[in-house]
Amino acid sequence: MKTRLTERFEIEHPVLLSGMSWISTPEMVAAVCNAGGLGILATGVLSGDDTRDYIRRARELTDRPFAANTTLYFPGAERNAQILLDEKVPVVNYSLGKGDWICEAVHAYGGKVIATVTTHKHAKAAMRDGADALIVTGYEAGGHGGAVTSLVLVPAIADAVEIPVIAAGGFADGRGLAAALALGADGIAMGTRFMNTTESPVHDSAKQMSIAKTVQDTIYTNRVDGLPARVAKNTGAARLMRSRFGLLAAIKNSREIARMLGFPWAKLAAGILLSGPKKSMQMARMANGFTAFRVGTTEGDQRRGVLPLGQVTGLVNDTPSAAEVVTRVVAEAEEICGKLVNK
Repeated sequence: MKTRLTERFEIEHPVLLSGMSWISTPEMVAAVCNAGGLGILATGVLSGDDTRDYIRRARELTDRPFAANTTLYFPGAERNAQILLDEKVPVVNYSLGKGDWICEAVHAYGGKVIATVTTHKHAKAAMRDGADALIVTGYEAGGHGGAVTSLVLVPAIADAVEIPVIAAGGFADGRGLAAALALGADGIAMGTRFMNTTESPVHDSAKQMSIAKTVQDTIYTNRVDGLPARVAKNTGAARLMRSRFGLLAAIKNSREIARMLGFPWAKLAAGILLSGPKKSMQMARMANGFTAFRVGTTEGDQRRGVLPLGQVTGLVNDTPSAAEVVTRVVAEAEEICGKLVNK
């Protein structure tokens, strides 16, 4: 299946693995790339050394184009972004920040850039900054999605920009891919569907919970880490939504984050405090959410943790390989498109 996306990024199928913290590892990325899609390596929770190691491991596992992401709002993001540039990652994906300097540097070595956006304003800004494509994330998505459904957001932004659009949020099968193409997108990015695959490092109990959940079994709230996010309905999410902001817990959790990112805690804390009271409070809330996301994802503890999960979890009923997901999504979409053409 050929689209502007496959041609511009030199991939076989218009299917992307979303860059999910603790999930989109080199093994996951390589599995999707080797199946003809494009995997996005998640670096937001990695130290500089781990980021380099992940990139080099991905290169060992696949000889096809792959991507890596940076969330510019996070502490340490610019350092990790510079590592992506130094390592000349073929495709760089950025979000929550101005990416003109990333586009300039990536294009200088012949790479491509994908910006993740949730609004018209950010979509147009990313195009002006030089992005080669956009991931447009709708309300249905797991984790930090937009406030508008993909059914409306995708065609609206596709009409407003001149670069390829990748639809994210609410896509798990060939019906979704066919629908995204009809809406004006050039491909899809999937998180929840790929989370539940054999290569995924997510805890088995979380995968089983994803299969058991219906389309009604997620929550969209800003009470987890201070930003609107969609997570599974579970005990951990209910606890965080009821609880008041915990400063002591944030201090403890920020120490864990500093250790994981390879930063001295005092330097990290000072940087947050100097960013001003509003952002400091946001970062403190994010520290508590960070730990909850890690526990729910890697340990499968749904009493203490939370699991980012899209509404599309209600369409996920098995745990295949990543390659099987890519193959059957594309085959089903091609069959659907063929039937529509012949009607």
